[in-house]
Amino acid sequence: MAKAETETADHGQTFGTEGITPMERPSAVTRFFMGIVNWAEKLNLKYAIHGNPPVYDNATFPWSKEIEAAAPAIRAELDKVLLRQAELPSFQDISTDVKTISDDNHWKTFFLLGYGLKSEQNIKTCPKTWEAMQKIPGLTTVMFSIFEPGKHLPAHRGPYNGVLRLHLGMIVPEAEPDQLAIRVKDQICHWEEGKVLIFDDAYEHEAWNHTDKTRVVLFVDFVKPTRFPAKMVNWMLMNLAVFTPFIREGLDNHKDWEKKFYAEAEALRNRS
Repeated sequence: MAKAETETADHGQTFGTEGITPMERPSAVTRFFMGIVNWAEKLNLKYAIHGNPPVYDNATFPWSKEIEAAAPAIRAELDKVLLRQAELPSFQDISTDVKTISDDNHWKTFFLLGYGLKSEQNIKTCPKTWEAMQKIPGLTTVMFSIFEPGKHLPAHRGPYNGVLRLHLGMIVPEAEPDQLAIRVKDQICHWEEGKVLIFDDAYEHEAWNHTDKTRVVLFVDFVKPTRFPAKMVNWMLMNLAVFTPFIREGLDNHKDWEKKFYAEAEALRNRS
């Protein structure tokens, strides 16, 4: 596989990942949009309110304590979702771009919100989770991220540094430190049940579950706090992104899965 171009930005972020070639998107609209993204990423680095650390101190975001307080209620809803774990989609079945880093069926997802658009049916299934998420300013994505035994997500970077990522530990098997972890740049972090981890996925990161049990986190993206003019540009891009072909494709894929998933649930209820 050819190496992706890796322009190094200030603060150690890179605009690409060695060994991973992005999927080609020939659309002129997409090429234009990505040109703006590259410019906006430099603004986001320069005008970041809280700086650009790979991993944040949770105290930077006081609302994170409220998210942790909601963990038991969120876990109860997750347990119901996992009753149909085998029917949940693999991430690359929803977002085909993920095939560049994951091509097996061991990374399952359950979306409540993707790129600012809601999954109304999934929100009805997890109302307390959704209620808790309203504490997070600039919420863009909410899903349960399910790493089944043996899953290893190779080193990669997120598509855009205008968002930050939060993981709330839901199911974290007991393991040796090297068996279950996430690396963000040069920091190795470990999930804890009921605890928040906030990081910048625009830094190279990788995650692994080398245990024989499932690991689940609540996976959240929210808008990175920036000052003008980055704040204005970021707002514009976040609102335009939904019109790009690869995001539209992902939303369509999720709607197709959602329709089938809940039709099967209704059929089972009717039989009962």
